[in-house]
Amino acid sequence: MPSRSSKSKNVTAEQAGVPNDATAYLKSLENSDAVERVRCVIQDAHVFKLPPRPTAGGWRGADWTEEVWQGTVKVVERDDVTLVLLVDRANGKMFAVCPVKEGAVDRCVDSSRYFVLRIENENGRHMFIGVAFNERNDAFDFNTSLEDSARERASANEPQVQLPGLDKDYSMKEGEKITVKIGKLGSGNKEKKKSGTAKKGGFALKPSSKDTARRSG
Repeated sequence: MPSRSSKSKNVTAEQAGVPNDATAYLKSLENSDAVERVRCVIQDAHVFKLPPRPTAGGWRGADWTEEVWQGTVKVVERDDVTLVLLVDRANGKMFAVCPVKEGAVDRCVDSSRYFVLRIENENGRHMFIGVAFNERNDAFDFNTSLEDSARERASANEPQVQLPGLDKDYSMKEGEKITVKIGKLGSGNKEKKKSGTAKKGGFALKPSSKDTARRSG
């Protein structure tokens, strides 16, 4: 289990010193026209306060010792934004919201189950927190949902290629007519009949010797 601290009770984001823009997200829920898509839901995740960042080599989950929260992680898309939501399992309250953008999610170098999230509030204040999953499958689903979301958004933003000539109007104008020339009917059948007759005569099989009448003695 990822927990390495004696603390077992969850604290609020404010108590943990985590910037939280959950208020802005909850306010966006009032917009009934906005479409939200849930990419994945992971019931059991752990949040850690991070020690100072290593000068080299990237983040290491083995260095995390202070767990401040445990709950559910969701990856959702709302309008044109992808978010990681940290939600309390007991009361459904939002612990923190991580808008996914460049540099918002990082992986640890020593474990595939550990990630670093950049939490930011409306005032631009931010900090990094550690998120750990119990199972590798949960970590895989979390990472895949983020990759799929980024790939689909990139594909949607690519300009559509217009093939030459497709913008030309080929519809018939009023008064235009189409003339179709058709050859004489039946001529082709006669030619086939003639060629078939010639073919039959030219390729007649030689009678078998067994069919040749014998001379009487």
